[in-house]
Amino acid sequence: MAAGSSLLEAARRAGLPVASACGGEALCGRCGVSVLAGASALPLEDEPEARAKRRNRVPAERRLACRVVVSSDLEVTASYW
Repeated sequence: MAAGSSLLEAARRAGLPVASACGGEALCGRCGVSVLAGASALPLEDEPEARAKRRNRVPAERRLACRVVVSSDLEVTASYW
């Protein structure tokens, strides 16, 4: 996956289903994933991500795959995998 792609795009290209009802616009919060490895390389959560998580009751430790920009290898999981 090319650097600069969202984690949502990367997961889907790898054949992993990631829930998203808003088309990756940080509105629904369904693409929340737990980062198991590589979190230190991620950018900090921005306000649209934080707002979507609060609005949709996504646990604070999860990240929205549509907002996370991939810059290195990550290991993630979702509650529905």
